[in-house]
Amino acid sequence: MTTFRELGVDPEICDALERAGITTPFAIQEMTLSVALMGTDLIGQARTGTGKTLAFGIPVLQRSVSPKDPDYAEMPQGKPQALIVAPTRELALQVSGDLHLASKDRGLRVLTVYGGVPYEGQLDALTAGVDIVVGTPGRLIDLANRRALDLSHVHALVLDEADEMLDLGFLPDVERILKLTPETRQTMLFSATMPAAIVSLARTHMRHPMNIRAESSYDTQLVPATAQFIFQAHDLDKPEIIGRILQAEDSDKIIVFTRTKRQSQRIADDLAERGFKASPLHGDMAQVAREKALTKFREDKIRVLVATDVAARGIDVQGVSHVINYTCPEDEKTYIHRIGRTGRAGASGIAVTFVDWADLHRWKMINKALDLPFDEPQETYSTSEHLYHDLGIAPGTKGRIVDPAPVERTERPGRTERPARERSERPARDRNRRRTRGGQTDATATATGGDGAPSTPAADGERPAGGRNRRRRRRPSAGGAKAATESA
Repeated sequence: MTTFRELGVDPEICDALERAGITTPFAIQEMTLSVALMGTDLIGQARTGTGKTLAFGIPVLQRSVSPKDPDYAEMPQGKPQALIVAPTRELALQVSGDLHLASKDRGLRVLTVYGGVPYEGQLDALTAGVDIVVGTPGRLIDLANRRALDLSHVHALVLDEADEMLDLGFLPDVERILKLTPETRQTMLFSATMPAAIVSLARTHMRHPMNIRAESSYDTQLVPATAQFIFQAHDLDKPEIIGRILQAEDSDKIIVFTRTKRQSQRIADDLAERGFKASPLHGDMAQVAREKALTKFREDKIRVLVATDVAARGIDVQGVSHVINYTCPEDEKTYIHRIGRTGRAGASGIAVTFVDWADLHRWKMINKALDLPFDEPQETYSTSEHLYHDLGIAPGTKGRIVDPAPVERTERPGRTERPARERSERPARDRNRRRTRGGQTDATATATGGDGAPSTPAADGERPAGGRNRRRRRRPSAGGAKAATESA
């Protein structure tokens, strides 16, 4: 079995990895290191969870000049030697963490930059000097525009999850970043898929890249040790099913993926009300809150993370036993990235996907694209026997571990009678319906006359009070009529 030392990795890096229990490289690492350590441009295509972070991280660290090297004094002081671009804040933090782990004995300064947090800390670190920068495209562009980030001395540039950056619309920013770096740099591009735009980007900005593919098709990108279950479930019954899965055998950390931010918050609140330690993770949360939720998840302070797809690529947490798709993923690529959160680094995992009746056509397209044997999802309820059998749920398990909170019922305030004195001051209202004529009631009309005219004519043609303003036609005189007859 090949070791990192046999692949030519620096002893200081090997020692740091061995202290963390990492001694044997994965397939993508073994295929990449021999090429990347020579400074050759390369394109790596591999599924998530295969250890590709160290596949490009080790060459970046080893080819960077550390403060211990004699040549370090001749380097431009404080200027980044390498740049790693990641699509999301979570992925940038995960990559940075792996680099810190592997470079403990080399003394390289690694800085992570991303949006959603104040600039001050990042600006201070850049002023003090850094060796390797890991960041998201938007914040990298902002810092470069402020002239705080100088990329003119970068010897290695990595584009991690390039297809995700394409999906998020970051490709124009990536093009701008590439133009800020020297043409003689080493460029490494890693992507799960290779859309036409990514191929065009590679042809434009890379020099005779070496293509390394750890898988040949979508079906091999699926983690072999991950058991997949596809259930056709009713939306109102899904929280109850999830609550029972949380109590299954070998259930540890669980990630539930939702389609919307509101859905993420609602499901997390529902699970918390059922007694499970759950937290949402979505774009509307402040960056500090998102990092706090991830930290608690890693430290086992919470068991369930209910996340939107924005975090699907960035979450790299060991010990995730189950991934649950609350709704059918948009496409086969999203499905692969979601279930790739479990079964990582050779471990086993379980992926459960809920398919609504309206999403059957979408799932059938995913099933066909990945050549899966789940063309007809099994109709499943929280009481279905196959649910208990397939997922190792003990009979009689319910979807909550605490009793529901009692609903506080407030009595309607009784009607209070008004004092008799107050009632007597106001005359009783006659509720009998009355017809009116000309604004007068029938009683008034009777007093004035049957046709509504006053009994006493008003003097000088004045309009009677309360009467209608009648229009009177003038009748022609007899002489006028005779004259008209003669003229005819």
